[in-house]
Amino acid sequence: MREIAAQLVAWERTGVRYALATVIATTGSAPRRPGAAMAVAGNGDVRGSVSGGCVESAVYELCGEVLDSGSAVRAHFGYSDGTAVEAGLTCGGTIEVFVQPQPPAAVVRAVTGTRPLAVAHLLTGPGSVMAVGPGVRHGTLGTGETDAAVAALARAMLDAGATGIRSVRCRPDTEVFISSYAARPRMLVFGANDHAGAVVTIGRFLGYRVTVCDARPVFATPGRFPDADDVVLDWPHRYLASTGTDPRTVVVVLTHDPRFDVPLLERALRLPLGYVGAMGSRRTHDERLARLRAAGLTDRELALLRSPIGLDLGAVTPQETAVAIAAEVIAVRHGGSALPLRRTHGPLHHGLPGGGAVPVRAVPVGTPPDIAEPKDPVPP
Repeated sequence: MREIAAQLVAWERTGVRYALATVIATTGSAPRRPGAAMAVAGNGDVRGSVSGGCVESAVYELCGEVLDSGSAVRAHFGYSDGTAVEAGLTCGGTIEVFVQPQPPAAVVRAVTGTRPLAVAHLLTGPGSVMAVGPGVRHGTLGTGETDAAVAALARAMLDAGATGIRSVRCRPDTEVFISSYAARPRMLVFGANDHAGAVVTIGRFLGYRVTVCDARPVFATPGRFPDADDVVLDWPHRYLASTGTDPRTVVVVLTHDPRFDVPLLERALRLPLGYVGAMGSRRTHDERLARLRAAGLTDRELALLRSPIGLDLGAVTPQETAVAIAAEVIAVRHGGSALPLRRTHGPLHHGLPGGGAVPVRAVPVGTPPDIAEPKDPVPP
């Protein structure tokens, strides 16, 4: 819902009525995950998607019916062999969609922000909606008791980054769908070079809050990285020690100099991070491992390092290298094999984030020229 919330607010401000369809459950190779949303306005305009095209027409019709009736509808779509008259998913998966009348304006406006928020849809009655965040609550599900129970559940799910259908404790046989919009995960890019610019762009495209950090004032400037959320002038290891990280955080080390990357990786490999990768040739990698062992890191800690960074895509340019790095980040995040899909079996979409990719031959990347010894900088 968050990706289309700004348009929903615009419709509300101009008096355009609409119905909202939300994916609330999936099985198999469903094209969109729970929380995906599509809105249909009374004038026929459409925003968002619930299936990537498979059942959009059927959901479009359901939205029209809900606009006319004012009553919410819960619909299930499964496999279609192409000969059935009714709409179905050709991919073999199943999706369940909840279509409801226009949510309250306060709820939609809350969703347009970037702060952590959980949206609870009551799956009975007219389709009541409530938005819950740290210290805030918008909308109501009908009664104070229900609101309190679901708000507590929604905040717990938001803390865990969970999305799904849950039972309402105080209302037997009643279910609620809760979609969590946690704060954007962080991508920390160390080394303000041309590869960093490409990594920043693709990192932001993937939904990360991207920070570039470098100790060299001439390179660590906002003008060189317009897509970055933050550009920090500091020694990499010192900044990593002072900033917030979590198990979703991605660390991309492009400094390619032991003065920077050894103290940085010494700290990064001992933190609970989602991904730690470092650029360099195979020779540089071997020398880096020797220095990190001398610094006291164990083989178990060193095994967490993705180096040379990225997947073997044959990348040459900084942009291609950024794609190779992003591909490895995605594979690690979702437990992908990093193999061509035609060489794999089973579902195309992995269920939960986490896990690790199988070992693959990584991209050898060239070595930048030596740099002058930096002075200890003062952060801006």
